[in-house]
Amino acid sequence: MMNIDSYTHVRGESVYLDDIPLVNGTLFASVFDSPVAHGKIKSLDIDAAMKMPGVVRIFTAADIPGENQIGGIIADEELLASTHVHFCGMPVALVVATSDEAAKAAVKKIKIEIDPLPVITDPREAKEKNELIIPPRTFQLGDTTAAWTQCDYIIEGSTATNGQEHLYIETQGAYAVPQENSAIRIYSSTQGPTQVQRTTARVLNIPMNFIEVDTTRLGGGFGGKEDQASAWGAMCALAAWHLKKPVKYSLHRMEDMRMTGKRHPYSSDFKIGLNKDYKIVAYEVTFFQNAGAAADLSPAVMERTLFHCTNSYFIPNVKATAYSCKTNLPPNTAFRGFGGPQGMFVIEAAIAEAAAALNVSPILIQQKNLLKTGDEFPYGQIAQSEANECWDKAVNLYDLQKLQQEVDAYNNNNKLSKKGLALMPICFGISFTKTLMNQARALVHVYTDGSVGVSTAGVEMGQGLNTKILQVAASIFSINPERIKVNTTNTYRVANTSPTAASASSDLNGKATEIACVAILQRLKEVAAEEFTADISSIEVKEDCVFVNGKQTDWSWNKLVQAAFVKRVSLSEHAHYAPPGIWFDTTKEKGHPFTYHVYGTAITTVTIDCLRGIYEVDSVKIVHDFGKSMNPIIDIGQCEGALVQGIGWMTMEEMLYDKEGKLKSNALSTYKVPDIYSVPKEITIHFLETEKENLAIFRSKAVGEPPLMYGIGAYFALFNAIKAFNPAANIPYDAPMTPEKVLMSLYPQTLKENK
Repeated sequence: MMNIDSYTHVRGESVYLDDIPLVNGTLFASVFDSPVAHGKIKSLDIDAAMKMPGVVRIFTAADIPGENQIGGIIADEELLASTHVHFCGMPVALVVATSDEAAKAAVKKIKIEIDPLPVITDPREAKEKNELIIPPRTFQLGDTTAAWTQCDYIIEGSTATNGQEHLYIETQGAYAVPQENSAIRIYSSTQGPTQVQRTTARVLNIPMNFIEVDTTRLGGGFGGKEDQASAWGAMCALAAWHLKKPVKYSLHRMEDMRMTGKRHPYSSDFKIGLNKDYKIVAYEVTFFQNAGAAADLSPAVMERTLFHCTNSYFIPNVKATAYSCKTNLPPNTAFRGFGGPQGMFVIEAAIAEAAAALNVSPILIQQKNLLKTGDEFPYGQIAQSEANECWDKAVNLYDLQKLQQEVDAYNNNNKLSKKGLALMPICFGISFTKTLMNQARALVHVYTDGSVGVSTAGVEMGQGLNTKILQVAASIFSINPERIKVNTTNTYRVANTSPTAASASSDLNGKATEIACVAILQRLKEVAAEEFTADISSIEVKEDCVFVNGKQTDWSWNKLVQAAFVKRVSLSEHAHYAPPGIWFDTTKEKGHPFTYHVYGTAITTVTIDCLRGIYEVDSVKIVHDFGKSMNPIIDIGQCEGALVQGIGWMTMEEMLYDKEGKLKSNALSTYKVPDIYSVPKEITIHFLETEKENLAIFRSKAVGEPPLMYGIGAYFALFNAIKAFNPAANIPYDAPMTPEKVLMSLYPQTLKENK
């Protein structure tokens, strides 16, 4: 089944925030944000701005009737700065005018005086000054202190991974429309409608049931709209509440890049010990997470870094410690992978460093340490592993030996151009790591004409969620998919929702939809059983028809629905789903936090131009654990997109802040993402065939986040290509591996002398 949005997408008819028809009298908002990263506000002068044409009102922290607070996990982030600013881009005032142009022009007239305070941009400096978001956390397995004596080889090192701009095509934004009885409807470009609802209610000091949040779809999210969409919804609602008029704000791209958080940069230290058989005996790692100026989702992101610190490997003795460090950057937030990629990069760097020290291939160490079913993760969960199956299939299907021979032959025959090859196994847990968030609801109506409406908590943001939800309903009812409509995500229809994130939304919302449809179908079967004087177990609904004991009757789906309505049988169901068996005890840092894990292996080949430092990704060949995919077209698309986003993070997407906390890579001229010329020339994806049971919807494993980690392989393929040109190169494990860094690694001494 194709993506149900394809038709309206290609015709330009799909409705996003900016496509919603404006209510007469709509006003437009724009934010004045802090020009400095840290300081005390001495004065704020809005007089000149108020006199600008079209300006209706300018709001500051003093105009907030409830709490001036948008922090979700920790209440440490103001909606509008009151006395201090903590990062460049922190909202200080909200200008509302009769046009977008007038609002933005007025913003430029606002003047602010700020007494500067020390600016911290480095997480290690923040840690040294005890500027932490939360206390550090440590995951342990075995006893690393005792295990070092069992190691024949011990290697230490450091790594760094930079941030990443979400760069969703649709920027952040919201449209707040007052309703009767002081209620407000917010159209929000958000992954978390309930979070927008909860935050707005807190800011306005009104009950949540007065705030309706509605989301048709997003033009991309990637985690950036999980919590950070709340601020813009709350601001628009604040203005609408005061002015009793609709207020809209869609951020300009440069506003969005300047004011919003990114993927968390990390600085990390590792120590790895191996025996003579290249088995990893012990591993210690310390992560310094750059959280930015407030918590946002950093504590949860840090936790998942710890969960995935050993990637696809079993290591009997592990000690992993993470610090969430407070700096004067915009609060960093969720990004596809949610801290997992940052943890996985470090173990891959540790293996690469060990391999270099021992003069063996990293592939040898990787393969010898892959997880097996029954192995224990550092957090206590026991693995049901497909790691070896994916690895072996990739090695045999794509003929790794031949690929390596081709790379070696090319390198022997080319002096100024070199190839590199790397394998990247992945293991990614599926669930929100905060157990209470693993719940979802669905509301299903069967109408008297046989059509079906489905509402869930899931937000469609290009990942095909609505298509899969529709497939669930069509499969359970066994009716033509054209009979089914998936509605917008709305907090009045489905309440208390978890955000669409963590790759869990298809499972959670799909299972809730399944439960609701099964309940309705059961009632319909009871009606048919009574009509045909048959046992309910003999009743089937197949392909829009009713069958009794395998024989088709003259009752159609429509006739069955009508008969149920006449008998006053409910044709609606509101269902709740919470996956069983998941839990985690933070006092012990042990538990079973994930419903299942997704595995896979990618083989990446690159070519470097050794004169200029530029490179191409020749191919990425993947074996991926999809479970039993319910929609291969969508799943392949998700896998390809995640891979390329991961390659971008590892190679070209470089976030640059200066020492004063100002974003320098603040536009698409200075921040580069992969385009059609920089994606791999060849992407091959093989579905690992498995019949194992899992808790995924229809056994179709989540696919949104796990494939991003394949992109890490591009970094190490480039690493190996550089080594092929300059075996003595001392390459720091500092991602992204930009062409500039490649060039400096190819000719470190020459460039140093010229400099």
